Amino acid sequence: MSAPEDRRLRRSEDPITALHYQLSTSRAEAGLEALVLVDDSGCLVAGAGAWPVCEELAAYAPLLARPEVANATVGTRLAALSGEVLVHAVAVDGVEVLLCGRGGQGGRAETFARALEGCQRILGIGAAA
Repeated sequence: MSAPEDRRLRRSEDPITALHYQLSTSRAEAGLEALVLVDDSGCLVAGAGAWPVCEELAAYAPLLARPEVANATVGTRLAALSGEVLVHAVAVDGVEVLLCGRGGQGGRAETFARALEGCQRILGIGAAA
């Protein structure tokens, strides 16, 4: 019962801070090592987890979402990461963003769905401001 109360206390009008809170909560729920939101070029928008892991996920997320564009240079690392990560693409105001998480156990799909909804809501609010 304390999780919803804690979540309600951690709110922000700043979209980047709000995204971090959303990702942090989702990361904890799914037991993920890291969870990031990136643009389609691999630029980190927001993340939760150890910074080096977040940066790596951000860099590789576009390639993990579209493995056909990878080359031999990154192929080995992509192969290693592909079994550890989950990537979902979603459009926000016509721009594709990627939610990428590493680690975790069961329930990742449900957690990702809630995280994506939260990110869309936050970015929609942020875009209107």
